[in-house]
Amino acid sequence: MIRRFLKNYLPRHRNRTNQLLHLIGVPLTFIGTPVAIVQGVEWYWPVLCFLGGYAFQFAGHAVEGNDAGEIVFLKKKLGMPYTEYGPQSECSRDLEQRDDRTSG
Repeated sequence: MIRRFLKNYLPRHRNRTNQLLHLIGVPLTFIGTPVAIVQGVEWYWPVLCFLGGYAFQFAGHAVEGNDAGEIVFLKKKLGMPYTEYGPQSECSRDLEQRDDRTSG
């Protein structure tokens, strides 16, 4: 399971700026939000942690040149074109033929 996750995750996060934005956004979303809820802070703090964390991650994917995983999932289900792997990904061409329906 971890090997499959990394096989998909690593080629989608090659850009250093994307990696930095994920380094901030993932903990903010998945640690900051629950901690804020447990701490009983004002209602807007958990909302800001969640939305802000996702904003960092989505910005990272914009820099990378690919869609975030949640967007890929939705676009696949809706039959829409998506970009699963950015131009920096070494394996994007190989995987594009099998998995990716890019619009470009």
